[in-house]
Amino acid sequence: MAVSFLSTVPNLLPIVPVNASITSAPRYPSLAATVRCSKIEADADNEDSFKRRSILTCFGATVGLELVRSSGTFVEMAEAADLIQRRQRSDFQSSIKDTLYKAIKENPDVIPSLLTLALNDIMTYDKASKSGGPNGSIRFSSEISRPENKGLVGALNLVEEAKKEIDSNSKGGSISYSDLIQFAAQSAIKQTFLATAIRKCGGNVEKGSLLYTAYGSNGQWGLFERNFGRTDTQEPDPEGRVPQWDKASVQEMKDKFSAVGFGPRQLAVMSAFLGPDQIATETLLATDPEVLPWVQKYQRSRETVSETDYEVDLITTLTKLSGLGQQINYEAYTYPVKKVDFSKLKL
Repeated sequence: MAVSFLSTVPNLLPIVPVNASITSAPRYPSLAATVRCSKIEADADNEDSFKRRSILTCFGATVGLELVRSSGTFVEMAEAADLIQRRQRSDFQSSIKDTLYKAIKENPDVIPSLLTLALNDIMTYDKASKSGGPNGSIRFSSEISRPENKGLVGALNLVEEAKKEIDSNSKGGSISYSDLIQFAAQSAIKQTFLATAIRKCGGNVEKGSLLYTAYGSNGQWGLFERNFGRTDTQEPDPEGRVPQWDKASVQEMKDKFSAVGFGPRQLAVMSAFLGPDQIATETLLATDPEVLPWVQKYQRSRETVSETDYEVDLITTLTKLSGLGQQINYEAYTYPVKKVDFSKLKL
């Protein structure tokens, strides 16, 4: 007697004939399908002749169809939740940028210090132990007072004041120092790029802004902004990891960049982060034959209308540096959305 597997188990799916009429179509239309299991020729009295593999295969196929039919709702819910979180993080970033832009615009002289503050918070990274890096440790008094951080207190004060304003308006918790310090550097760089574009347009703000928008690097910040959700350390990083840039030799600078996985090219493009006088820093860097070609490359790029090579390489390098040793929480600064009780609405 021929026995079908489906006749031996309870109905897991409603079996709908191919020609059956469907009164209401679901969002994801059901496709007429037949689950066929291998025919098992067996004597009615000899149930041991059923093959276990055939039974499991048919069971999996039956359950699989049900999962496919019902998975659409769960996928939609997951996608909706992800979109909400992305929007929340994007809105929070916008408020951070607005606050930093205003603060830096009112204190443009602090820009070089903000860049060095961000770099020195990064350069505590130790590749061997995977410790340190852009974790906000530079905020501690015992670290900001070290010789390599001389003159950076004003930059840290600006960050702290901005943090107070940002936190007071945040729905998803306080901004971490580690995130804010890097975003302050981003804001400082963008304002420098914009100021350069305006200068190239003879001081015309409107034309300079248009030039930067049309040809500048503003669209290159995507990955940097995605790495948003660093966690602050609760103690200073070890001493002796960051050089005093204004007193270091080119070889010492090269050694430090090499220790964290970067070379002469990245050292040259980060010249603005190595002290208040970029020209003096590049003059020193140009004395090294390995760094010289890159210094010249970026100097030539800055003379062009768009500064593409310089700006893109600077953004790329900062993006990589600002992620050293960090585990990014991509759900940071998100918050539950209040549900609306439609039964209480008066329509």
